[in-house]
Amino acid sequence: MDKFSALRAFVEVAEAGGFSSAARRLELATSSVVRSVDALEESLGTVLLNRTTRQVTLSDAGALYYVRAKKLLEDLADADSLVGDRGEEPSGPLRVSVPVAYGLRRIGPHVSGFLARYPKLDLDMRLSDDMVDLVTERIDVAIRLGEAAPTAEVVARQLGTFRRYVVASHDYLAAHGTPVEPVDLCNHQCVRFSYSGDQQVWTFSGNGDTTKVAVAGRLKCNSSEVLREAVLDGSGIALLPDWLVEADIQSGKMLKLFESYDVTPNEARSVISALYLPNQRGSTRVNAFIDLVSSLASNPA
Repeated sequence: MDKFSALRAFVEVAEAGGFSSAARRLELATSSVVRSVDALEESLGTVLLNRTTRQVTLSDAGALYYVRAKKLLEDLADADSLVGDRGEEPSGPLRVSVPVAYGLRRIGPHVSGFLARYPKLDLDMRLSDDMVDLVTERIDVAIRLGEAAPTAEVVARQLGTFRRYVVASHDYLAAHGTPVEPVDLCNHQCVRFSYSGDQQVWTFSGNGDTTKVAVAGRLKCNSSEVLREAVLDGSGIALLPDWLVEADIQSGKMLKLFESYDVTPNEARSVISALYLPNQRGSTRVNAFIDLVSSLASNPA
């Protein structure tokens, strides 16, 4: 019995819910898949799949075995792809994690061109504002908006910078007045991104001085797109990245406030970073995606 072939057959049957469906995925005869699973069960001395005329389901032992078998096959595929990912042309699977709004606004429009440039590469782009774990989530490279400190386990590489603007709509300013000094924001509704902690401080740097303002308001959200819509609707003042609101500013839908200051939430730096594991150094797949993001960071238009 070819153990790895049997494992692949078992995993496919478990995921497809039947032998015929698994056989089509594997491009094998159904009888061949049945024989592989039968041989695997016989070698283990246990039933992995409960079979009826209507369905095939995992037994208790099969459910436990499936988790380990699935990971073993994924590790083998990763090992194969890692060794083969040192040629001149990027090829194979690439799993990336990018922030939701940045992925939609900045990277999404360039995905088709990226795939056309690298026809042997398969991209799995996952949009998340969470700090994903590269190992457990099996991510090859993660893009972060903010400074990421390198560690022994993770390589951090700065790809570019961006600016954050304090913005408001004409309607909001007409109804509530225009703040003149940063401290005036204490008397305004500030719609804020949901960072950790209840209190949020906006740090204003300029004119050789630094001012910290504890802002407050009725709306907090972990989506910068929602905050943008709230500003456009006149619900308050927000601190949003240039790549998200530049078009709104140019069209006159939003106004920039405190243009002589650099403004950040708390003391965060406005940088774009890439994180990847040390074993991905030299990966042509990872480097290709990093080059894409780096080019977009240096050309914000």
